Amino acid sequence: MTEPTQIKAHTIRSIWRNPIHFLAFGFGSGVLPKMPGTWGTLAAIPIYMLLMNLPLWVYGVLTLAIIVFAIIACGITERDIGIHDYSGIVLDEIAGYLVTMFAAPLGWFWIIAGFILFRIFDIWKPFPIRWLDRHVSGGFGTVIDDLLAGIYAWIVLQFMAWAYFYYD
Repeated sequence: MTEPTQIKAHTIRSIWRNPIHFLAFGFGSGVLPKMPGTWGTLAAIPIYMLLMNLPLWVYGVLTLAIIVFAIIACGITERDIGIHDYSGIVLDEIAGYLVTMFAAPLGWFWIIAGFILFRIFDIWKPFPIRWLDRHVSGGFGTVIDDLLAGIYAWIVLQFMAWAYFYYD
């Protein structure tokens, strides 16, 4: 495998030339110099906003399609650049955030709360997320930790919504 510092220039050029790399790098958000996962999650917000008013089953099907595509695109991109789960590959964050926001109440409070919760779980990586992150390879390995972080964040967000509407 290539070292991250050795592929930097090559990676930046390839994402603008290769549509799979461009999508895997979150429409280019993954090349921003600091906190690519945070930038990738921010790139997910407009996608969520395009999907949030769809019927729940349509949102679910499209999210599932994005997850499958993310597994494929992340796998291809990491193979091409030679690094598993390279930090600039952020399509997995986009998929994880969409999982977090499944059936979330509408509004900016919930969008921001979902963002914060997802980032917390994605960075913290409670069991079994950290283990999977270290032991599962390929595109599935790149995406699975973010999907689990999204599920953990979804559980907390749904509890927050329940408490908010129950006690309101």
